[in-house]
Amino acid sequence: MAVRHRLIKRSPEDVWEVLSDPERYGDWVVGTSRAEHDEGQWPRVGAALRYEIKVGPLTLHNRTVVRRSEPTAVLELEADSGPLGTARIAMELRPWGRHTLLIFDEHPLRGPGGALHNGLLDVAQQVRHRAMLGRLARVCEDAGSSSAGADAGRLRQHGT
Repeated sequence: MAVRHRLIKRSPEDVWEVLSDPERYGDWVVGTSRAEHDEGQWPRVGAALRYEIKVGPLTLHNRTVVRRSEPTAVLELEADSGPLGTARIAMELRPWGRHTLLIFDEHPLRGPGGALHNGLLDVAQQVRHRAMLGRLARVCEDAGSSSAGADAGRLRQHGT
């Protein structure tokens, strides 16, 4: 099981905004390319995305479905990697002062991925998750900076 924590210097609402945007999925999920809407309204329960993940020379065609969604607090997904099986991915967003402590938990759920799961795969997942959470933090923090700058610009423009 791979669990990681990351302090993101944005509010849970700001982090949720990024997680709620399916077009941003490839910006923070390591290895993802060509993400597209599949069904439902992301991130409502039952909504799904289709995308490709590059793993070395392999290209996996994945589908991720929202299994639990509590806006600004919890997002749980089931990632289906076809013949490799499925994984549960849970993200908990905890207010931490003005920031967000994101707790990320991923583990195999169904299929051969669970049978092949071992310590070495956990280490590989930890490396991937560290990179992914770093990207998510940058996307959230950069988005917050640009919107804060835009807000300040609008206030100056209106003389307030």
